[in-house]
This record gives sequence, structure tokens and C-alpha cells, in this order.
Amino acid sequence: MATILLADDDAAVRELVKRALTAEGHTVHVTQDGNEALDVLNASGTAIDVLVSDVDMPGLDGVSLAMQAQASKPAIAIVLMSGFSDQLERSKELSQVRLKSITKPFTLDQIKQAVRAVTR
Repeated sequence: MATILLADDDAAVRELVKRALTAEGHTVHVTQDGNEALDVLNASGTAIDVLVSDVDMPGLDGVSLAMQAQASKPAIAIVLMSGFSDQLERSKELSQVRLKSITKPFTLDQIKQAVRAVTR
């Protein structure tokens, strides 16, 4: 199973996604914004396999976070979540092979499937 770094500024979304992915057997580290997630990613002794991030967050947004994560850890898989499909357009700048985007609102099955898709 994967070690996942989750970044979302909405506490309810964080809790639901964490619960869904933990139920799948993943280890989930939760952060409330892009800056905190970047700190965890860079300081962590734990290898992070997957970054699951909201796109629209204050400070460091999800696409910028994903770009920095990819630059420092090229093997990282990325799942971007957004309520606005136009925000996901910026993710095309990522050269990430293991990249999945999902639009909010999503079901718990959809987030599980997105993580499965990038961890195969």
C-alpha cells in the first residue's frame, strides 16, 4: 500500500478522503495547505508515494505544490482535486506520467479509484 500526503484546506474533505484511503490500507499524512504539505514532503524521513491535493488553496495552490513535489521527487504520483475544471487545465504543465485529476464533488469510490490508477 502507498504512503499518501493529503493537502486540502477544507477539514471535512480532509477527513473524508483520509478515512476512505486509510480504509484501503494506505498510510495518510494530512496537511491543511500547500505550504504545510511542501514542508512535510521536504522534511519527511518517510517516503511519500502519492500527493493528493486540492487545487484551490490559500498560499501555495495545488498545481504549484505538485510542480515543486515533482521537481524534488520525480517518482511521486499526483492526484489533483478541484471544484473548478478550468483550474485543472494548469495541471497540463506537469510532465508527471502518474497524474490523475478529479473534479469535486466526488464520491469516495472515485477518490479511491484515482489513487489506484496512479499507484499501479
